[in-house]
Amino acid sequence: MFSQQFYILINILMLADAVILIFTGYAAYSISLEWETENLVMAWTDFIGSALFLMFLNNYIMGRYGFYSIKRFRTYRVMIFALFKVVALDFIILATGCLLINVGPVPRVFIIQYFVYSFTVFLIVRLILYYYLDNFSQVRFNAWKILLVGNENRIRLVASVLEKQRNWGHQVVGFLSINSDGKHELGDLCKLGEIKDFGDILRKYEIDEVIFALPREYPCKMEQLLIKCEEIGVAFRIVPGLFDIDNQHRIKVDSLLGIPTLTRPSLQITASGLFYKRILDLAGSLVGLIVLFMIYPFIGPAIKLNSSGPVFFKQIRIGKNGRRFYLYKFRTMLKDAETKKSELMKKNEMSGPIFKVEDDPRITSVGKFLRKTSLDEMPQFINVLKGEMSLVGTRPPTPDEVQQYEDWHLRRISTKPGITGLWQISGRNAIKDFSEVVKLDLQYIDSWRFTTDLWILWRTVWVVLARKGAR
Repeated sequence: MFSQQFYILINILMLADAVILIFTGYAAYSISLEWETENLVMAWTDFIGSALFLMFLNNYIMGRYGFYSIKRFRTYRVMIFALFKVVALDFIILATGCLLINVGPVPRVFIIQYFVYSFTVFLIVRLILYYYLDNFSQVRFNAWKILLVGNENRIRLVASVLEKQRNWGHQVVGFLSINSDGKHELGDLCKLGEIKDFGDILRKYEIDEVIFALPREYPCKMEQLLIKCEEIGVAFRIVPGLFDIDNQHRIKVDSLLGIPTLTRPSLQITASGLFYKRILDLAGSLVGLIVLFMIYPFIGPAIKLNSSGPVFFKQIRIGKNGRRFYLYKFRTMLKDAETKKSELMKKNEMSGPIFKVEDDPRITSVGKFLRKTSLDEMPQFINVLKGEMSLVGTRPPTPDEVQQYEDWHLRRISTKPGITGLWQISGRNAIKDFSEVVKLDLQYIDSWRFTTDLWILWRTVWVVLARKGAR
């Protein structure tokens, strides 16, 4: 019900925003015809193209700034400031685009008038809408009236969420407590009775929907309460007992062909996020492979002349959730480096299941240059293209390292490993404790955003250019 209302409201808003831009643009264009001489007036076709471009651009930026979000803005002041930034960004991009593609002339009067008119009408529409939602939608005759049932903490949570919910009208009539010694008021909510009075309360008050927010340990035969709602014709909604108030974003609602399920995603990345991340990986891997083919005629012979052995080094690594794959790199060590690893374990600089030795004697002279410049990792773009790795992620461990992991370490391999990541750009040469490495990996996993990947890639380029690569 609430999500349906929200989507209808947002569709109406998006359509209204498009119409506003058309009419305010036409008004600004008409004024520019009167104020400017004929040779300074934008062509009609250019105006149509600009208005259409601005419509799509504005909808996108409005969405990014929360104007099509289900949540309300904290205050009107915050909303007005955000709206000004959106409209300003709209016209900065429009003006820049006109200059880049040589659309002209673009009268200053037209741009200024278009900006002022559109911002003013956007603001008036939003103020009227939000004022109605805040002051009238909850008291109108057909407002959706809700009864809350549960304990104090969970009722407070649901009530606060309903208060932030943007729709065209719901009203919380009151609540039923699960115990007799509970508070008679919770903020603006009034206690209508106890759960034993459930049937009488439904008859006495004009209830459209009941939201059950009972704690997991409360002994209650929910089926009897739900049957009572069905008999009377009242909608109901259940906040699952598994839902943790202190960690309310962990459990999500999903369905399997109509079967409702509760799920806790292992990652914060959504399906759309994974799609965009994969697009970035494909684009980046193709660019990386082009560079790899360009530098191979120089690096390949240098590796062969410097020491015996193959140009490429491949090693089994652990990928997402334990998947095994061959990691490809330019060989930077002697041919028998793996057999000598056990001899160097006592010199390991890292604490925990990870191996690193400064001035490793197994590294060749060419290998030192490749590692310093991070060129040794260029063949990993093959792994990215195959989907075994990502451009940005966590460092792919070896099987023997994973065998030494504690349980909480395993979550760092719940996502695809990456060529670069937070550890690589956070002074990896200075980090000696494996637990700190894991914390950085989990920070990336838990707070992932597409812009985070772009920022890490940019920082990686800066680190490499500053010659702060691996030693």
